[in-house]
Amino acid sequence: MTHTATGEQQPSSLDILTAEAAVLRRELAALPAAHWELPTGCAPWSVRELFGHIHVVLGWLPRMLDAAPSGPAKVGPREYYRPDGRFAPGTNEQRIALAVDHAARHDNAALLAQFARLVDGVVARCAAEPPGRTVQTRHGDVMALDDFLATRVVEVAVHGLDLALALDRAPWTTAAAGELVLDVLVGRVLPPAALGWDATTFLLKVTGRVPLRAGEQDQLDAAGIVRPSLG
Repeated sequence: MTHTATGEQQPSSLDILTAEAAVLRRELAALPAAHWELPTGCAPWSVRELFGHIHVVLGWLPRMLDAAPSGPAKVGPREYYRPDGRFAPGTNEQRIALAVDHAARHDNAALLAQFARLVDGVVARCAAEPPGRTVQTRHGDVMALDDFLATRVVEVAVHGLDLALALDRAPWTTAAAGELVLDVLVGRVLPPAALGWDATTFLLKVTGRVPLRAGEQDQLDAAGIVRPSLG
């Protein structure tokens, strides 16, 4: 846990990731078999393949922690999503293939069980790391572990939105995850009041999960809100 200047406890990135992953597991636990094959807005992935991608992006962590600390952090959570080679066609093709391969090697029950073991292992390992621990990402960024965990919250929460939309369910994003995602992607900025958006709508719109209506981009531009690059 972290503390504000007033002494109020705030959940850490690891706390938020733990809770968001638990909600995801709960939402998919009783999913009918046919729903696993539904298409998602993250073409060409189905629901099971998108869930496979979420496993892959969390699965980088154990290998990163196996490596020695990487010196002082040089990149923060928002910079992690800068539009460079990490979103190049070749990288996206690899990202797609890894998720498809992971999903193809496991049935639905095994996917859920393996995800639970991965999350439990990641949480235990990260909780044991000392304050200030740094890691090097697969893109070569050196980051504070807590900052990298913030990007994992982004991945789990934003793709949780994708899954909820594909399954025609209400978004299940936890309030803490939603706040962290918006903080990472657009900073501590509120949407223009004239738009009338609540936090969930802002999250859906700013991540491109729900298209902007006429005039909404102009209001975002006027407020200085730049939508992020996301794969």
